[in-house]
Amino acid sequence: MSGTVLKLFVSSARGMEALLADEVRAAGGKRVRPLTAGVSFEGDFAAVCRLCLYSRVGSRLLLPLARVAADEIDGFYQAVLALPWEDHLRPEGTLAVDFSGTNAVIRHTRFGAMKVKDAVVDRLRTQSGVRPSVAFERPDLRIHARLSEGRGVEIAIDLSGEALHRRGYRVNSGTAPLKENLAAAILLHAGWPEIARAGGRLLDPMCGSGTLLIEAAWMAGDVAPGLARAHFGFFGWSGHDPEVWNAVLAEARERARAGRGAIPAIFGYDQDQAAIDAALENVAHAGLNDRIQVEKRSLEHLERPMGVAGLVAVNPPYGERQGEIERLESTYTLLGNRLRTRLQGWQGAVFTAAPTLAAALGVQPRATRVLYNGALPCRLLLLDPAEASRTAQAPATVETVEPPPLPGDPNGPGAIMLINRLRKNRKRLDRWLKRDGVSCYRLYDADMPEYAVAVDVYGDWIHLQEYRPPAGVDPEVARRRLGEVLAAIPAALGVAPERIHLKTRRRQSEGAGGQYRKLGEEGEFVTVEEGGLRFLVNFTDSLDVGLFLDHAPLRRMIREGSGGKRFLNLFGYTGSATVHAAAGGAQATVTVDLSRHYLDWAGRNLALNGFSGLSHRLVRADCLEWLDEMVQSGSAERFGLILLDPPTFSNSARMERSFDLQREHPRMITQAARLLTPDGVLFFSTNSRRFRLDADALPAGLRVAEITRATIGPDFQANPRIHHCWRLSWSDVGGA
Repeated sequence: MSGTVLKLFVSSARGMEALLADEVRAAGGKRVRPLTAGVSFEGDFAAVCRLCLYSRVGSRLLLPLARVAADEIDGFYQAVLALPWEDHLRPEGTLAVDFSGTNAVIRHTRFGAMKVKDAVVDRLRTQSGVRPSVAFERPDLRIHARLSEGRGVEIAIDLSGEALHRRGYRVNSGTAPLKENLAAAILLHAGWPEIARAGGRLLDPMCGSGTLLIEAAWMAGDVAPGLARAHFGFFGWSGHDPEVWNAVLAEARERARAGRGAIPAIFGYDQDQAAIDAALENVAHAGLNDRIQVEKRSLEHLERPMGVAGLVAVNPPYGERQGEIERLESTYTLLGNRLRTRLQGWQGAVFTAAPTLAAALGVQPRATRVLYNGALPCRLLLLDPAEASRTAQAPATVETVEPPPLPGDPNGPGAIMLINRLRKNRKRLDRWLKRDGVSCYRLYDADMPEYAVAVDVYGDWIHLQEYRPPAGVDPEVARRRLGEVLAAIPAALGVAPERIHLKTRRRQSEGAGGQYRKLGEEGEFVTVEEGGLRFLVNFTDSLDVGLFLDHAPLRRMIREGSGGKRFLNLFGYTGSATVHAAAGGAQATVTVDLSRHYLDWAGRNLALNGFSGLSHRLVRADCLEWLDEMVQSGSAERFGLILLDPPTFSNSARMERSFDLQREHPRMITQAARLLTPDGVLFFSTNSRRFRLDADALPAGLRVAEITRATIGPDFQANPRIHHCWRLSWSDVGGA
């Protein structure tokens, strides 16, 4: 069975799917599709071996066999009996069944497991006259059965055996240990492999039993995390090919030997002697005594280790009760102080389940990731201590939103009027929504002056934006009307109230800030779909959620015109246009943005749709400087399709001077056009209502056509000035 292509699923904790998809591809997986809490893919037995050995963030590797109904017992038994168990287990072998979930028929998991076991045993005994036996420890075949109400039971073979996070080095767990795959995800999100390759070191000032230290060492040294395990679930499976396994295992051992010298100095401190004892025992069992230095030291006495800077990764305690949280606040304050004053130049990664405690750090994160520790949502705060002291002295301006009013009476006259308008708008858009499969769109935009809100639909979520009422409107009247809006939306659209995200929109001068106004750092991401593609949106941290609804027709144009071309996305934001270009068959893509946060977001969007690798480059740079450098250096790199969607104004601290679109656009368009292929197309778009294109300042021979009307969807017909868009090319040949 070693050459057979298998359809597989590897599970993970939520928040790790993009990382896991990269691991699956590295293991040789094909048709990789990230899903919620896991990744589906196709692969041969060698891919199974590699993934079990090398996956740092995966939980279990499953071979799904079937989904069977469980609405009556005999039918369930017969469906399991009909599966070809002889292809997977020898009659004299051993098995175990892990069953989860219950319904009105299967009320106990032990009963469900027994019925599955009976069906397997009966089939093999009928065929061979020999029956397999049950073995709870290391069976030849471990069967995974999961019952979901209304969806039956999914039957799969567990090829991993024990969960993949069990590496084999943890002999002393200490108190509240961090799971190994969660520690690995923290390090990967923090960019530890790149830091280690550059010679950087790692420090965990609250190391506990040493999980972050050991995972970091093995990651830097290319040590496969499964090398220390004595058993995997596929060892007794009939599809096991020892020759393939031994070849993969030998390669992993050689890589570990070759990579040992690349492990940098790693430091672990803790003020608890029991934690230090546990860490020392685990480090020794992992064979890393000569690479990891562990010592008892408190935060008060934390000093910068001598030598090259690197990464500070820490999982501080977070408490579960209010009194514990209050006592720990001083710990977080001290940790933030040490990061700012004694570890400048080091990158930081702080993992916590207590956002209120995270605020006590006094350091504004450059990015936030949501990861799950079991069922507990936690936040990974990625810090740039090079900017930490400045952040601590002058906190970033955060626009606050007042607590929303309670929903009003949905049967009141105002709410009824609004309900009717929302339903009318939905009916008007219905044909378009169904024809084009649209699930993200604007439904309402201050259609009635007294209800000055924008209602944006993102699947089964609502992004509700309240426009700041004029000075003459009584605040209490405005608040009552907003309450009526909050009552009308669930009644009109059938959306749960908790899926409505409210923000107050302040119209700002175009010189007042950058393109994307920040609100906070909650880091909650939701996956939505557009045109069959998946995108991460964030309703909490900025006015713009990460997917500009008014640009949907332009993204469709890019997708339809990108086949076989190289695509350049300037001011790429979260990379949604890049994903569309990749889905349209772009030969390669380059996404340029100055923000590390948005580039990382773009990378996650690409990975979410199965696009990654060298053909999809993410470049962190000032777009104007990057364009100038490309042109002045005489770069031969050319693009068949370019999107130029700049902010109206920006005075980012990372830019040498402020950016003004009206002033800079002729130079910017000219430089971008010089990177076009002879038949290439440049789309230039702006949301500035006062913008005027200076066509006379553009090069002779550059053809300019305004296509704004073609890029305004049915949901924005009432607001046709939402953006302006032009199509530019050196010829009439371009197909986009």
